[in-house]
Amino acid sequence: MQQIINFVFRNKTFLLFLLLFGVSLFLTIQSHSYHKSKFIHSANYLTGGVYKQVNGVKQYFNLKEENNALLEENRQLKMLLYNIEIDTTNYSTLDSTYLGDLYKFRTADVYKNSYSLTKNYLTIDKGKKDSIKVDFGVVTSKGIVGIIENTSRNYASVLSVLNTKSRINAQLKKSNHIGSLTWDAKSYEFVQLVDVSKFAKVKVGDTIITGGQSTIFPQGILIGSIDSFYIDAGGDTYTINVRLFNDMTNIGHVYVIENLNAAEVKSLEHKIDE
Repeated sequence: MQQIINFVFRNKTFLLFLLLFGVSLFLTIQSHSYHKSKFIHSANYLTGGVYKQVNGVKQYFNLKEENNALLEENRQLKMLLYNIEIDTTNYSTLDSTYLGDLYKFRTADVYKNSYSLTKNYLTIDKGKKDSIKVDFGVVTSKGIVGIIENTSRNYASVLSVLNTKSRINAQLKKSNHIGSLTWDAKSYEFVQLVDVSKFAKVKVGDTIITGGQSTIFPQGILIGSIDSFYIDAGGDTYTINVRLFNDMTNIGHVYVIENLNAAEVKSLEHKIDE
């Protein structure tokens, strides 16, 4: 306490100056509207800048939470898109256990991804405990990724479209001409649509989508655009080089698709084959 008193006595002249300066500044601001408005504007500018920086820091640390919220919203929108008969009045009540008419979507993160081999796979952080099963489709907001091939309790492996074993039903968006989507292992940017009828109107730049003639993917999911094409040696079909919409070297978040009628369709097809 004595030190504080000594400090005041030693600096009494300077402290008196600061007090008088503060009082005069206050009186000037209060008695002149121009000075008052300038002061308020400056104060608002300063505090506004501080709040902006603080808010920016908060937003940065909330990116993961906001990203998860966006993924959940996209999942719900995809369910609405591919289940036309869903009652949209209950949209706000949709959750990860909701069963639509045809397809159910689940979100997952990619744990591992290969794209430079001839047989490439991805590993996602959802497995049997999340009701993930073999032959579920895997997509992003830009297009297809692959098909679930194996599952464990907490993880699942995905047969990538960049795998020479992969074969997916696909079609030209502008027509009903279908083919099989394969990969020639030459580039991670391109896949090939083979066995397309020579009567199809094929044009560079046209979009390729899933054909829907399987129990894995709904019809209409994006795949890529036509980069080039040629007539096969037999002269009856096209082979089309498709530039993928997905950057397969940079897959972070995915959606896993379950066809709720798959078992019924497969059972019927099995009876027909017999």
